[in-house]
Amino acid sequence: MTAEQFSQIAATIPLNPGIYKYFDEKDELVYVGKAKSLRKRVSSYFTKTFTTYKTHELVQRIRRIEFTIVGSEQDAFLLENSLIKQFQPKFNINLKDDKSYPFIVIKNEPFPRVFLTRRKINDGSEYLGPFTSVGRVRELLDFVKSNVQLRTCQLNLADSQIKKGKYKVCLEYHLGNCKGPCEGLQTAEDYAEGLVQLRNILKGNLGPLMQQFKKEMRQYAANMQFEKAGITRKKIQHLESYEARSVIVGKHLSNADVFSIARDGDLAYINYLMVETGTIVQTHTTEVETHLQETDAEVLAFTAAQLRETFNSMAKELILPMPIEYPEDGIVQTIPKGGDKKKLLELSEKNVQYFREELRRKQMLQLQGKTPDERRQVLVQLMEDLQLSELPVHIECFDNSNFQGSYPVSAMVCFRDGVESKKDYRHFNVKTVQGINDFATMKEVVHRRYKRLMEEKQSMPQLVIIDGGKGQLSAAMESITDLGLTGMMTVVGLAKNEEEIFFPGDTESIKLPYNSESLHLVRRIRDEVHRFGITFHRKQRSRGTFTNELEHIEGIGKKTADLLLKRFRSVNKIRQVSEEELSEVIGPTRAKLIRAHFTVLDAPQDPSTTRP
Repeated sequence: MTAEQFSQIAATIPLNPGIYKYFDEKDELVYVGKAKSLRKRVSSYFTKTFTTYKTHELVQRIRRIEFTIVGSEQDAFLLENSLIKQFQPKFNINLKDDKSYPFIVIKNEPFPRVFLTRRKINDGSEYLGPFTSVGRVRELLDFVKSNVQLRTCQLNLADSQIKKGKYKVCLEYHLGNCKGPCEGLQTAEDYAEGLVQLRNILKGNLGPLMQQFKKEMRQYAANMQFEKAGITRKKIQHLESYEARSVIVGKHLSNADVFSIARDGDLAYINYLMVETGTIVQTHTTEVETHLQETDAEVLAFTAAQLRETFNSMAKELILPMPIEYPEDGIVQTIPKGGDKKKLLELSEKNVQYFREELRRKQMLQLQGKTPDERRQVLVQLMEDLQLSELPVHIECFDNSNFQGSYPVSAMVCFRDGVESKKDYRHFNVKTVQGINDFATMKEVVHRRYKRLMEEKQSMPQLVIIDGGKGQLSAAMESITDLGLTGMMTVVGLAKNEEEIFFPGDTESIKLPYNSESLHLVRRIRDEVHRFGITFHRKQRSRGTFTNELEHIEGIGKKTADLLLKRFRSVNKIRQVSEEELSEVIGPTRAKLIRAHFTVLDAPQDPSTTRP
């Protein structure tokens, strides 16, 4: 649909809140969106100039538009999430999580059995969950069995059958795991109390059960039944031990859902913690594929809604790293700055980072486990994706590293035939660059690396990756040109965190196919140069190899320099703050020395005094 074609129907689009659906030439649903005003939102697709290729591609495919008017923004939000989950349009966020989850079912029958299932049947039974892990469900059921006496047999315990005396108690009764309802030794009311205890355990609410056990223990002791009192005491200790492992923050916390996000370009990873009365009762991390450069807040809002629905959350508080549009009545958003809720958010962030790193590790193990022919196929794919003139059997990648704006170093890693060649790794202490200048640093280390290879008459890599933006790529190309190596290797820039690849002189970036083997290889190379550079940097700092720029100022010692860095985090920030702010930290005398030093450095030079 062109802008002209859209202009003919624009006036017919309602101004109400609602959802809109885009269909392609095959009449397939390709995108679902929500809007406070349908006309304004849909019009923006045809009147704006989009900078992203995927949004432009979406608009090019639109042949038909449908609308659904709803009563409020909240209704639009819920309907959008429902339709995306149902139809999974190719341009919408895709929650890559299609597995079935286990439930604990309380069967609709006399003296209900309790067991694990993945199938929800509309038979009047009560289903608790779902849960994120079968192992977690089995652990819970074992814990319940050791503390609550519920039957595990499959007998028909209808009242008429029990009265006929058809059944005899089994070993579970004699072991103390069942109270014998099959022989009429337990009433339905007493059994129902056990089910209440089960629900409390699953919610992490162990207080009522412990109070009941303590009451029973005192009664047993008063009646001189010390053996039973001892058994009950062990149950109390078991509950206390379980509670100590489960309560992460504090019992005073109300129910809450905690979400955090980590991002790798078009991929996002979301961790979800379900908290009930200070106990984490569910934890789950999922992978999300984005398509239209959705923001972190948009991805988080969509995923939070889907996960809360999947796990039947009723919590009225969301603990988040950022505000999101979540128009559900009664929901409170908390972005914690400290305290127990901040600890919960940090725990969620640790989980999401671990999930991301574990995923990358598995991807790399898959690559390392390939045969030479399989690895060659990955390199062939990378060659085709980047349109290289020859197979990149030798790849090198450079990255700069600094600490709080100080102490610059660089690192280079080498991959041969798709795997690390650690004997060829190199790190560089920057020699010619003063202060933090990523462009000049990259120019220096690239020049040093390939000048050395030329002098030693070694082979050049087919592909060189500069981990940085266009500026660092341009700086690297200056060295390649100076050395006369233009055309002898392909040099590309890899945008930080975005996994977008730039060629010298190009205005548009390219992205490797989502989840392709070639993308996995590029990610692995980038992660390896980060790891290698950071490890080297830490070693240098621990050896005291670095000299802080501030220590070169006469009258300023290491303690003063460290004090300033601790407060202002970097030399560049210290350079910018006023003398008054410096005085608050180190006193007026030393503040004047530092301010004078940077005033001289920052003063414009007289061209007549500049050396040719």
